[in-house]
Amino acid sequence: MNYDVVLTCAVTGAGDTAGKSPHVPVTPKEIADEAINSAKVGATAVHIHARDPETGLGSRDPKLFKEIVDRIRDSDTDVIINVTAGMGGDWVSIPDTPAMPGPGTDMIGPEERLIHVRECMPDICSLDCGTLNFSDTDMI
Repeated sequence: MNYDVVLTCAVTGAGDTAGKSPHVPVTPKEIADEAINSAKVGATAVHIHARDPETGLGSRDPKLFKEIVDRIRDSDTDVIINVTAGMGGDWVSIPDTPAMPGPGTDMIGPEERLIHVRECMPDICSLDCGTLNFSDTDMI
């Protein structure tokens, strides 16, 4: 049987990946360059998380996403652009009081989670729906 294959490159990964490796791109230019390079070596799609250029941590800043997406599009690279909408649903519970948000909790409403998607109009977008356990957090 013959199958079509879609190879997706998650350029930065989610979470504190930049704190774990100096090779993770952080600035919009670095992220876009790695996305473009990934497409040149065979990726069909690139999954984009923006990062704060100062801290390397994940960011929902629509301007950062827009710069990344614009750089990829301006390169005339034939790649499917997929931006995350997963940030803003992280619940870190406190062991003794799991109904209370603990340090690292990042909860926002669905409209705010999609601001950068509306501004960038990517080819596709991933949206985490429902609840799941991820590392030591619950995603809601």
